[in-house]
Amino acid sequence: MTNTITKQIEKIEIELLTNKELDINLIQKKNELEFKRNKQNINFRLTCNNKYYYANQCYQFAKHILQNGYPYKNINDTFLISDISFNKHSIKINNSDIKTFNNKDEMLGFVIGYNTANNI
Repeated sequence: MTNTITKQIEKIEIELLTNKELDINLIQKKNELEFKRNKQNINFRLTCNNKYYYANQCYQFAKHILQNGYPYKNINDTFLISDISFNKHSIKINNSDIKTFNNKDEMLGFVIGYNTANNI
């Protein structure tokens, strides 16, 4: 499903680049598709004004972990982006905790801080 959404996003991006006029409906559709893709591994509700930002931060974090590994997780282990999940109190790879937290705000703060520290 992620590949289908990604292909749709790429198609919209190409269409936006080739059109001289900005189509607000296409931009909104692209944003919603990106949010849908980015939120697939998040197992709690994002309802705040920053839900698109938080979902994108989690997606970027997961992509970075896939490419570069994580302490105590071997980069050569084969896992997919769908194997990384974000829960209210933990981040998991294949149901194995890589980091635990007191609440989702603490977890989101960690993800944003990790991404910032790694220039993601």
